[in-house]
Amino acid sequence: MDPVIVVGAGPVGLALSLALAAQGVPTVVLDEGPGKDEPRAARTAVLRPDTAAFVERLGCATVRDEGTRWTGWRSMRRKQLMRHIEFGARPVESGPLEPGAGSGQFGPGPAESGPAESGSVESGSAESGPAESGSEVPSPLHIPQHALARGLRDAIAALPDRELVRLVPDSRLDSIEQDAHGVTAHTRGPGATWWRGSHLVGCDGARSTVRKLLGIRFPGRTAVERHAVATLRTELPWPGEALLHRQPPWRGVGEEVTARPLRDGDWRLDWLLPPRGDLVTPDALVSRIRETLAGWCGETPAYDLVDTGVYTLHHRLAKSWRVDRAFLAGDAAHLLGALGTQGLDEGLRDADNLAWKLALAWHHGASEALLDSYQAERRTAVAARLRAADQSLPVLRGAGGLRTYLRGGGHDALLMDGHLGRGPLGAPPAYPHSPLAPPYAEAHTSVGTPLGAPVADVRVTAPDGTTARLRDRLGRGRLLAVLVAPGTGVWDRRHWMTAGVMPRLVEAVGALPVEGEVLVTEAYPGAAAHTVLLVRPDGHLAAAFGGVRPAELYAAADAVRGGAPERVHSDRTADVN
Repeated sequence: MDPVIVVGAGPVGLALSLALAAQGVPTVVLDEGPGKDEPRAARTAVLRPDTAAFVERLGCATVRDEGTRWTGWRSMRRKQLMRHIEFGARPVESGPLEPGAGSGQFGPGPAESGPAESGSVESGSAESGPAESGSEVPSPLHIPQHALARGLRDAIAALPDRELVRLVPDSRLDSIEQDAHGVTAHTRGPGATWWRGSHLVGCDGARSTVRKLLGIRFPGRTAVERHAVATLRTELPWPGEALLHRQPPWRGVGEEVTARPLRDGDWRLDWLLPPRGDLVTPDALVSRIRETLAGWCGETPAYDLVDTGVYTLHHRLAKSWRVDRAFLAGDAAHLLGALGTQGLDEGLRDADNLAWKLALAWHHGASEALLDSYQAERRTAVAARLRAADQSLPVLRGAGGLRTYLRGGGHDALLMDGHLGRGPLGAPPAYPHSPLAPPYAEAHTSVGTPLGAPVADVRVTAPDGTTARLRDRLGRGRLLAVLVAPGTGVWDRRHWMTAGVMPRLVEAVGALPVEGEVLVTEAYPGAAAHTVLLVRPDGHLAAAFGGVRPAELYAAADAVRGGAPERVHSDRTADVN
């Protein structure tokens, strides 16, 4: 069968190709560039815990190494996740670190206060939300985007079957043709040729050629926010700890500054710029750097300027994400990034969502419902994120009485939650109204995870006796049936595999209409003993049953695959209205 054609070799396209390879689906990745990524220290990516785990599962050593290097990759108390500086606020001492804690990406570091001249440091202030002692929250990971892309390319090079992913540099797409059985694409360049694929996915960025060739509109807002950015090597009073400084008092700095720790003593600093301000000259940027560092440190410390830039954020959402056998993902489908939201995170979630559906279609055929569910789930989730940001912008960025009246309330907490990967701006998406949601059955039961939300990463045991985190079993194209069975951790496997409901569950999973895997966990949040969780290949909860119910389990699995496969017709058209 023909491979899947992936257009674009950025992090989203590379991740999608690796996710498909993990499920035995070959891809051809058409790279408009020369096959390598230019290092830019000022162009960095924030990975939330779920997307970092997804990329690490694909074999990206960059994320694994960074997660090991930065102890903030571990779970920390919410009140220690990020410093929030507010001029004129009352100083509050930070609490002690968790055992083993150190520096981290948006994570805790040594509890030190900044100088009085620069405002005071608060942990768990009114602006940052109430402190929740003991609540565990994983920290986001902040890495250079070129390092992420390089790690993904290295993972492709390390695949046991090198034929699964074919990278084709210097290949610019200029034509797409579709029929009932596949997609034909033409590229120009040194090796201009035609390519044949089962499906095609446009991961080719904001100026997507795929989107234009499909005739899909890309409406939205231009220049939602502008930021100046500098990467520099220096020492700040909060080693390894990310910083959000609202309303700094220093002249010419602006109304918001963020600082994020990178490796090797580097920092990325971002200054919010006026929407339609003047161009930021090199001299003006150096003045911002010196004034900001002096405000935080009392005087300007020694620093080495590594890289600079100015970027403009747009909010756009493609009208359609699927036209027959062609799909959009990443920046080709959506642009967002204001108020702490992260476009790359959403692009990686696109890849995770689409990969298992394309793999099922490639191996067994797929229903229209399954393929349509990609747009229904992901476009809805991104649209909700965009709405939350657009509704918050007038309050957070506007001037006058409304903002003054709301200071210290929930809106600044909303902003910081966006940076930390929580709340409506940053939390992993849920798909409660997915077209793949199983019909209600009396056997359904409630657990601590809402239906359609990502499951908790509990420790599980497979029938062969191996143990792992639940996230480690994802991405293989299989449904996971997780039995909550307290005490199995201390039982001999020979006993619990043949005891109780296990034989019946193994038989029921073996009869599912798609491949499944049985796992056992000692406990799951909010779940009673003998609860069975049905988990999608991308880690979202499809259903939970009170006990082993073969008929209901089969019906739920059939719903998750979108029903029986059917012939996919080629009479779709893009939404061009």
